[in-house]
Order: sequence, then structure tokens, then C-alpha cells
Amino acid sequence: MANKMATFSKFGQNLRSYFNITPFLVPQAEAEATIRDGVSFRGINLLILIVAIFIASLGLNTNSTAVIIGAMLISPLMGPIIGIGLAVGIHDFDLIKRSFRNLMMATAFSVATSCIYFMISPVNEGHSELLARTSPTIYDVFIGFFGGAAGILAIGSKVKGNVIPGVAIATALMPPLCTVGYGLATLQPHYFLGALYLFFINSIFIATATTLGVRLMNYSYRDFSNPLRARRVKYTVYTIAMLTVMPAIYLTYNMITTEAYNNNCSRFVDTEFRFPATQVVKYHTDNIDGQRTLTVTLMGEALPQDSLLTVMDGKLQYYHLNNTRLRIIQSNAIGTQALRSTSSAMLRDMYTITQATINSQQHTIDSLRRLAASTTRLDTLAVTVAPELKIIYPQISNIAIAHTTSANTATGRADTLNLALVSYSTPLDPAQQQKLTQYLRARLSLPRLRLITIAE
Repeated sequence: MANKMATFSKFGQNLRSYFNITPFLVPQAEAEATIRDGVSFRGINLLILIVAIFIASLGLNTNSTAVIIGAMLISPLMGPIIGIGLAVGIHDFDLIKRSFRNLMMATAFSVATSCIYFMISPVNEGHSELLARTSPTIYDVFIGFFGGAAGILAIGSKVKGNVIPGVAIATALMPPLCTVGYGLATLQPHYFLGALYLFFINSIFIATATTLGVRLMNYSYRDFSNPLRARRVKYTVYTIAMLTVMPAIYLTYNMITTEAYNNNCSRFVDTEFRFPATQVVKYHTDNIDGQRTLTVTLMGEALPQDSLLTVMDGKLQYYHLNNTRLRIIQSNAIGTQALRSTSSAMLRDMYTITQATINSQQHTIDSLRRLAASTTRLDTLAVTVAPELKIIYPQISNIAIAHTTSANTATGRADTLNLALVSYSTPLDPAQQQKLTQYLRARLSLPRLRLITIAE
């Protein structure tokens, strides 16, 4: 038992030795001097900040990630933020005031510079790099915290490496401020508030991580005279940090639920909308006044709309889409705009073939309609002409008009005929039959009409 305890103790000592940072630390005075030098924004520092803001604004305007990264490496904006964290950690209240004042000034100059740029820029479209700065989540909190932790550890240690440039890129302080200026210049509150909140998150948690890093490295306090004031400042910082996290948690929850909902929609469409001669062209979701709608556009053989909608509505619950309204648009409703949005050449060809099939079917339908109209007309001709025949040929009691097909028994050749079947009480002589035939042909516009008389 004693041997096991000794082994565990030795293992623990070896493990702690890996995390022992004391041999790697520079003196506190040296680290403080580095941080204090970066707090002030005057002269060259301020000019570099303005130039970096212009570069970042150009990168956002052109949607260039490389340019934005370059601007983040140039920017000295992180100096006063780390200064606030150091000041809270060592109870240097004068440094807190100076760092906060310089941070506010740097923020104001940055927003003003980017606002001026976007006011004069001919391109004011919101690209993906701008949009990415308007929806902060809990992940941005973690990025700011761990970036600040890496920054203070690098400043306080002998091993600098590429940590500071990496922290500048990871925490991304410049792009949010440029997006704030863009929101002001274009009068879009969504950009302004979202980006300002992201900058606030980064600043708070870089400073918080710096404070914790200072305590981890056992830096000595500057002011022991007012512990109550120091405690109040510390609690204020931590309270602000906690309040800052809450909206980010809410936004993260919305992001996760939206992503889960979109995944459920994707699974539903991919699994259920599988048909032999019909395929999904596209689908999208909308959320209007709390009502979620899934619209699926189909191309190919038309399916029974009502039956399809009823079946698919019943399957929504199995994909956790109970409160979703389903809309199905089939190929005959796909117009020019839908075709333009379909980038696949194969789908364009399928659309063309489908339209040709529909046109052919429509031609057949039109032909059948004409035939039906002709048949209906023949059915009414006898009724139309009967009163006239009663006056001209009183001996005629009935008349029927029919369209039929005859076949020659010798040649097998088929021909269409229009027949007038007339029944009479007294026979018609040949002259009367010829005159009646001519009358019916002219009256009914049937030049090839044949007369057949039947005795009652």
C-alpha cells in the first residue's frame, strides 16, 4: 500500500512539473512595462490604429479574409484591454482609468474611421465577412477568454513565439469595430448592435482572462490601502462578464436549435421525397411571425397534390417538425425564376424535356377538346334543324345527324362520313331527296353529308 501511495505521489509531482510556469516567467516589472507601453494611444499608435482600420474596412468591403487578417496583425487595439485586466489583477486603479480612457478613445476613432470609409465607398453590400460579425455566440466568449489567456501568458513569459500575432487574429477586435462603422454609415441597426456586442464580448473576456492570468502568475498588488475598493472593482468586472455571457448563451441556443431544425428538414426531405420519376429541385425554410414553413420544389412526373401533402404532413412528426407548415410546389409551377436559380445543367435539360412533354400533352388535349366540341355540335344540329324541316317537308317525322367511319370492303380504305337519317310518313321522290340533301349540306355546313331515308 505504501509503495502504491509513493508511486502516485511521484506521478503527481512529475505531472505538476509539466505545468510549472515559474521558470519561464519574466520579472513582473518587465511584463508590466510591456503592457503599460501598449495602453497609450497617441502619435504613432493612433496613426497605426487608423491605418489598420482602413485596411480592415477594405478587407470587409471586398470580402477578403487575407486583408482582414493583415489588419488584425497591424492593430495595436488589444493594448488597453490587456491593461484593464492587469490593473484589476494588481489593484492599480490609476492604470484602470488610463486603460479604460484609452480604450474608449481608440474605439471612437476606429468607429469614426470605418464609418467615414463606408460612407464614401461605392460598394455597400454586406458580404459574408461582415455578416459573420453580427451574430455573436458563446463560442465568441470562449475565443475571447482563451485568446486573452494566451496573450497574458505570452507577455509574462520568456517564450514569445507567434503567440501574440495568433491572439490578435483569433480574438479579431478590428472587424467588429469596422462592422459597427458600416452599420452607422448604412443606417442598419442589426449590423451596429451585433458587431458592438461582439467587440464588447471580446474586450470583457480578454480583460477577464488577463486578470486571472496575472493572479496565476502571482503578481504582487500595487495598492494595499483600500481592499474594499479592490474587491468592489473585482466584483464589478466579474458581474459585467456574467451579464455579457447571458445574451451570448441565448443567441447560441437559438443558433443550435435553428441548426437542429434545418438538419431535421434536410433528413425529412432526403428520406421521404424519393420518387421514381420525380426529384427535389430545392427546398428552403421560412420563419414568419413564429410560423415555420418548409417549401419543397419538385420536378418531373406530376404527383397527386392533395394526397402527397396529406401523406407528408403526417410524417413531419417523426422528424420533430410538428409545428411546421409544409408547402409542395410541383414542376408545372416552376417558372423562369426557378430555372435561373437552378445551376445544374442536368436539371435545366430535365426541365426542358418536361416542358416539351407538357406541351405535347397539351396539344393532345386541345385536339380532343376540338373533337368533343365537334361531336357535341353534331348532337345539337338535328334539334336545330327539326323545326325548319317540319315546315318545308311535313312528311318527315324524325331526323338524326351522325358522324361515322366507313371502310371499303375491296380496298380496306377507311373514310369519315356525316349521315342524315330521315324517317318519313310518305316517301320522298328522288328530286325531293336531292333537294333535301342540298338543303341540309348548306344549312349544316356539312358539304359531304349523305342522306338516308327510312320509312316508318
